[in-house]
Amino acid sequence: MEKTRVLLVEDDMNLGSLLKEYLMARGYDVDLQKNGAKGLNAFRREHFDICILDVMMPVKDGFTLAKDIRIMDNDVPIIFLTAKSMKTDILEGFNIGADDYITKPFSMEELLMRIEAIIRRTTKTSTQEVYILGNLTFDSNKQILSGKKTNTKLTTKESDLLKLLCQHSNQILERNYALKAIWKDDNYFNARSMDVYITKLRKHLQDVEDVQIINVHGKGYKLLKE
Repeated sequence: MEKTRVLLVEDDMNLGSLLKEYLMARGYDVDLQKNGAKGLNAFRREHFDICILDVMMPVKDGFTLAKDIRIMDNDVPIIFLTAKSMKTDILEGFNIGADDYITKPFSMEELLMRIEAIIRRTTKTSTQEVYILGNLTFDSNKQILSGKKTNTKLTTKESDLLKLLCQHSNQILERNYALKAIWKDDNYFNARSMDVYITKLRKHLQDVEDVQIINVHGKGYKLLKE
């Protein structure tokens, strides 16, 4: 079986080396780079299944690197390693398209569990589930929102959230339920990041007639469709 390829970009080479050794001992193929510029060059050269990026780095920071990666690949999962726990930094990460973040200091076991959870979500082979949204078709397994002229590849969290909304179409999707189903925790930071993804989904659906996502005050969201 082919190993999962990990791009690890961390300027603290002591931490980076420890993480690389730990992940390789658990069957991952890890390419360690010490700054964002070198990380971008590595991503251009090779295929990776997941990217783990430190936020605060010289030459090119993690957020800038993630933006560059998203230009080339809108699908590869990204986890941010950050010494910051400020709301604005976390929201910026999710705005860029991060799948997860972990705040230093963290246990290697927790990072491994987060990696494995993302890999399971992105490689799942469940039966195909397709939803019709006006003139668009949403394939939740392929994470593609397609129309007559355009195909939009959604991020994992965009897809998971839209699938939940579709499963509860014309019903209230309770905020806490969605947070626990997708983020596994209904804390403040996750709630704010979900708001970011709702905004992203609204932009994807803004030109679709008779389909809209509305806020239900104090409860959650509702996907209205004919």
